Amino acid sequence: MEWDSNSEEGSGGEDEEGFLLSDGGPLPFSAGSLLETAPCGFVVSDALEPDFPIIYVNTGFELVTGYRAEEILGRNCRFLQCRGPFAKRRHQLVDSTVVSEIRRCLELGVEFQGDLLNFRKDGSPLMNRLRLTPIYGDDKTITHVIGIQFFTEANLDLGPLPGSVTKESYRSFDRFSSDLMSSRSIPSGSVNAGHEVCEMFQLSDEVLSHKILSRLTPRDIASVASVCKRLDQLTKNEDLWRLVCQNAWGCETTRVLETVPGAKRLGWVRLARELTTLEAAAWRKLTVGGAVEPSRCNFSACAVGNRVVLFGGEGVNMQPMNDTFVLDLNATNPEWQHVKVSSPPPGRWGHTLSCVNDSLLVVFGGCGRQGLLNDVFVLDLDAKHPTWREISGLAPPLPRSWHSSCTLDGTKLVVSGGCADSGVLLSDTFLLDLATIEKPVWREIPVAWTPPSRLGHSLSVYGGRKILMFGGLAKSGPLRFRSSDVFTMDLSEEEPCWRCVTGSGMPGSGNPAGTAPPPRLDHVAVSLPGGRILIFGGSVAGLHSASQSYLLDPTDEKPTWRILNVPGRPPRFAWGHSTCVVGGTRAIVLGGQTGEEWMLSELHELSLASYVV
Repeated sequence: MEWDSNSEEGSGGEDEEGFLLSDGGPLPFSAGSLLETAPCGFVVSDALEPDFPIIYVNTGFELVTGYRAEEILGRNCRFLQCRGPFAKRRHQLVDSTVVSEIRRCLELGVEFQGDLLNFRKDGSPLMNRLRLTPIYGDDKTITHVIGIQFFTEANLDLGPLPGSVTKESYRSFDRFSSDLMSSRSIPSGSVNAGHEVCEMFQLSDEVLSHKILSRLTPRDIASVASVCKRLDQLTKNEDLWRLVCQNAWGCETTRVLETVPGAKRLGWVRLARELTTLEAAAWRKLTVGGAVEPSRCNFSACAVGNRVVLFGGEGVNMQPMNDTFVLDLNATNPEWQHVKVSSPPPGRWGHTLSCVNDSLLVVFGGCGRQGLLNDVFVLDLDAKHPTWREISGLAPPLPRSWHSSCTLDGTKLVVSGGCADSGVLLSDTFLLDLATIEKPVWREIPVAWTPPSRLGHSLSVYGGRKILMFGGLAKSGPLRFRSSDVFTMDLSEEEPCWRCVTGSGMPGSGNPAGTAPPPRLDHVAVSLPGGRILIFGGSVAGLHSASQSYLLDPTDEKPTWRILNVPGRPPRFAWGHSTCVVGGTRAIVLGGQTGEEWMLSELHELSLASYVV
């Protein structure tokens, strides 16, 4: 049942659905053959106690290994690396590099997958295809580690141990295989019968669902569902899937997804699958009424719930604009509406527009009649009489334009880079907490090393309080070049620092696998549930196409660029778009440069989930 973005629905019956590891590689057997030939062990260890003691094993583990639960509860699972119950040391044929990798993954709190030689209680060898998944508590501390084991016979002739219990072990193995085979003959509608055969857990359904399963990622839940019929039934529960999505993607994302029109009809299981695999992603052209007049470019837009808000821009003869427009996508016939507001900010372009505290719009910086700006204005879009209000933050950044910004925790504005006076490029990062808008204080984030100065780059949030910088026009000595470098920073750390994911000659740089996007600026970056970043468009040098979409998951141990082939009608215009994500499932693309003129009359939507009216 594991999900893969290239899978096709309806390709076969449930019993023959293929298995896939989280890295996309298939296991060499189908679900049907798994039930017949590859017994599964299921182990839960307590990560809060020293040495990860086992607190639960399933019947399959007992029958295959020959060890009873009461013999091993409270012990570390490494005893399987010793040949027989009385051996004191790991067998010399056990791969020490795999053992070291397991230890490293447990220390870092990341998932492990690999093959390891194990031994039954009678000393006979087994190959264990092992998958270890850490489970996090509410305070982001690892509370448990789940081990899923696919056992197969090892082709080794080591001879029997003195006083071995080979016959007993093989009788247990035969009983286990018989139980698994009999489970295939149970009618699909007989839930109680399925529970009788798969009575593998001593934990109640409620404990399994809320304390363990809800802490897994959507992909892992899809995989765990294939272990037995009881887990398959548990993982079909919509409430469980909502908890899974909430724990994996955050409360805010889950809350936003609940407001998506048609989300209830899709259901959390399907929504989680489509947002994980992006199998339903598609471009479509939007036709809306009204108009944004006068015509302009270099404006900024953001989403407030299911509304798109546009502010400012550069009009004819470099005229700075200061008007506000709203497009309500929940309306039966969406159309642009000019919002009458009091005390608008000075006109500007090259600024940023963000949303904090659910409905509070924040404008920062840009270029106006008097030059570069570093002022902050806020507007409560839901107020009875919307009024722009200037916020005098202490210790503001240098005036700038063509910078990038993002929001954290729904209340904090992060600003990075841009262009200062005399064309000087900047590399600083500032944070402004707008939880209370009375005299907020700007805080520069001190770092030992910064990425090269740049403008026209993107700044995206992932994993709660981590930010990712991509692309832009970056300084390289006396020259400036388009960039495809990726940098990340974790703002939850006591001393945040920039880390280079990929780049030429950068400290700590690497080169992710896959096809990286060509260097670019003025592109679109979309943060997806689960921490992935989607890159589209921009000003790209040479003959490269800007209409190709690229996907990167910075949470992977080895981040990999992937080309995302999206059907439908993408924007024809190569660069200068403004984009915002509406309802967590729709990226709205506004405007763009044809090479001859700027366009604002056409809108395009990148739908990340099935479009349900």
